[in-house]
Amino acid sequence: MNNKWLMRANFVIVAYFVILYAFNYFKVDFVIVGVFREILTIPFLLAQVVFLFLSFRFLVKENKLNFSFGLSLVLLIVCSVLTIGSFF
Repeated sequence: MNNKWLMRANFVIVAYFVILYAFNYFKVDFVIVGVFREILTIPFLLAQVVFLFLSFRFLVKENKLNFSFGLSLVLLIVCSVLTIGSFF
């Protein structure tokens, strides 16, 4: 596992939640969107926590931080705070 793989996974998770928020904000209500929302939200929530942990672990272990990996990690942290904070 390297930082490029983690970076791409982080960006995919953040992109999913941004798209989900955009669909909700613009009130896009297609049946297929609802189906994918129901199927993918819980796995992406779990992946969000797992990849946040893996990214922190990689950062501590390798002690290297480039701009794109740092950006993906910050975006994932913000996305995690907003997503998990929306439950409370």
